Amino acid sequence: MHKFKQIIAPRHTDLIAQIVKRPNQMPDQMSDKISDQNKEAGFTLLEVMVTLVIIGLLTTFVVINVAPAQGTAKVQKAKGDIRLLESALEQYRLDIGSYPDEDFGLEALSELPPGVDNEDRYRAGGYIRSLPNDPWGAPYIYIYPGENGVYDIISYGSDGQPDGEGLAADIVSWEP
Repeated sequence: MHKFKQIIAPRHTDLIAQIVKRPNQMPDQMSDKISDQNKEAGFTLLEVMVTLVIIGLLTTFVVINVAPAQGTAKVQKAKGDIRLLESALEQYRLDIGSYPDEDFGLEALSELPPGVDNEDRYRAGGYIRSLPNDPWGAPYIYIYPGENGVYDIISYGSDGQPDGEGLAADIVSWEP
């Protein structure tokens, strides 16, 4: 015990003596320090609840503002896909001399259709790497000869049905 006292600072010897005398009871100085620490540590229930309410309000604000933008983004992607298909159709026409028949459809842009005139002029690898589906997973509709232009390319929008409204409206090649 003598070596032990030399190692420990003199101010702690009283504390150690209290622990040795009453091992089941906490020394007064220690209990005061612990109770002071408990008063300062952690968050109150009110602070946690206020934080959760603020997070909930921010989440609601973000969802309300971002959700409609997703529908608009899909419409813009469909319009971009239609422009890409139009460009590939024009390149096909310049090489082959006519647009693909409706029987071959847009697939003629990615692989040579059978029985095509000027097949030696068909671009190696096709005119588009892979044929995209619309953002809602349906294939684009190709009509040749078109009712509104030389050809028509149509996506029926989010509902997959003709003549929808709003975000479910048809996206077509003849409208900008």
